[in-house]
Amino acid sequence: MQIIRSIAELPAALRGAVAAIGNFDGVHRGHQALVAQAQSVATQRVAAGRHPVLVMTFEPHPRRFFVPSAPPFRLDALETKARILDGLAVDALLALPFNAGLANLGPEDFVAQILQRELGLAHVVVGYDFTFGKGRAGDTAMLRELCAAKGIGVSVVQAHGDDHGAFSSSRIRSLLEEGRPEAAADLLGRPWEIIGVVEHGDKRGRELGFPTANVALTDFQIPKFGIYAVRAVIDGKRHDGVASLGIRPTFNQTDVKLEVYLFDFAGSLYGRPMRVEFHAFLRPEVKYEGAEALKRQIAADVEAARALLAAKG
Repeated sequence: MQIIRSIAELPAALRGAVAAIGNFDGVHRGHQALVAQAQSVATQRVAAGRHPVLVMTFEPHPRRFFVPSAPPFRLDALETKARILDGLAVDALLALPFNAGLANLGPEDFVAQILQRELGLAHVVVGYDFTFGKGRAGDTAMLRELCAAKGIGVSVVQAHGDDHGAFSSSRIRSLLEEGRPEAAADLLGRPWEIIGVVEHGDKRGRELGFPTANVALTDFQIPKFGIYAVRAVIDGKRHDGVASLGIRPTFNQTDVKLEVYLFDFAGSLYGRPMRVEFHAFLRPEVKYEGAEALKRQIAADVEAARALLAAKG
């Protein structure tokens, strides 16, 4: 799958594409329904040949552009988004730079300039709650009208969900804040993950007999503070482990850290990227009386995580 970071990089072969448009934060099961609809449209006119399928999203997330002081909230990195979409047989991911120029385009100009002239799209697929243009002035009804005038087809995908509501990024964020990664995984169709580079830490884990990898946190949603059973992916290989996400109250710290202890792993990880999958919440973060009490609890956490991950297979 091609990853394109500006319209200027769009290959001529991708003109006439069917494009699924949205933020796709998390590429959850609702987003996957949009991609499936785009795939269906792309193959309907067999005699004319299959249209390429393009996912058009925005970098940075528009919320980060409009509210730069907002707490971290993203569910995935562009790298994760690309990996999931590649598995859905998407031909290209267009991560359109979201800047002042794009933010100030009215709905009419967005369709005429971006969708028709710059991208030459044959068809667009959006969700039922899609809005676009300056001030979010355009909705799906306006999109249909404007695109029809330009010869662009439109499909609007209705909400997909379960007994508890529609699949949505905001619902997944709430589940993570509640310490429910398994429920979030049901909506995502896979375990939720954080990607970061391993940094040097204070080495306390090593002193306790459980050396941890300190994974840099960037603009990711912060889940509930506590201890998690995790699987970490390093150079394509999965390693079971246990992770602490929080402020380490036993040592009177206040900055948020993600510290991962990998079972039966040897070697240096400094400066290397790590993908950490959150599989289960084991317990909340607790302040212990001293290092020995914490060490005993970590040993218990390790055994609990081993058992849980072994049961998962």
